[in-house]
Amino acid sequence: MEKKPPQHIAIIMDGNGRWAKQRSLPRTAGHQQGIEACKRAVRSAGELGIQYLTLFGFSTENWSRPASEVNELMRLLRMYLRSETAELHRGNVKMTMIGERDAFSKDLLKLIENAEDLTKNNDGLNLTIALNYGGRDEIIRAASNMALEMQEQGIKPNFDNVQEHLPSFLMTKNLPDPDIMIRTSGEQRISNFLLWQCAYTELFYTNTLWPDFDQSDMEEAIEDYEGRERRFGAISSK
Repeated sequence: MEKKPPQHIAIIMDGNGRWAKQRSLPRTAGHQQGIEACKRAVRSAGELGIQYLTLFGFSTENWSRPASEVNELMRLLRMYLRSETAELHRGNVKMTMIGERDAFSKDLLKLIENAEDLTKNNDGLNLTIALNYGGRDEIIRAASNMALEMQEQGIKPNFDNVQEHLPSFLMTKNLPDPDIMIRTSGEQRISNFLLWQCAYTELFYTNTLWPDFDQSDMEEAIEDYEGRERRFGAISSK
């Protein structure tokens, strides 16, 4: 069977806190090292010829964490955008954000928008960062917006037209569905990430904590993916 590498890799970056705890360090140290792992993942995806990389950076549920940790995560996000936007542009990476933006401060929104604007015409790796994102929230908002538009156009919803048009109202409307989703740290759940998009996505769980994730881990996931037969509900061809 000819190996077909994934076009789109999605990653749930998990294990920063445990990485820090194992070293008797504050959780913030784990998040700092997690930023370095993000940089490595972007470089690795580019070197391995991956077209789309989507990273789950901050969920709608993460706001419930201690304020000090949330503030540190926002600080690290600012630092990443300030230090890496020009580097992403030089690397021909196109960066976009998915998630609800109204919860972020004006200065952070400006940094996000600047990164998107600077890199919007790049045609290398498509990097998507999910911030203040939740899969259920995305689907509810998409369905609500679609219903309003159908009502305005006098269209009566039915199974076929809803199934056809809903994806165009999702935040990922310009992205193909992920071929493989990687979750680090040994946890085996998708945590409200890309629920619609991952209906037939291959799942790969690794015990590697996110701050330790490197190109060899990504290559292992890709090799595992290439050995699978994706049937999308059909019977096996073997």
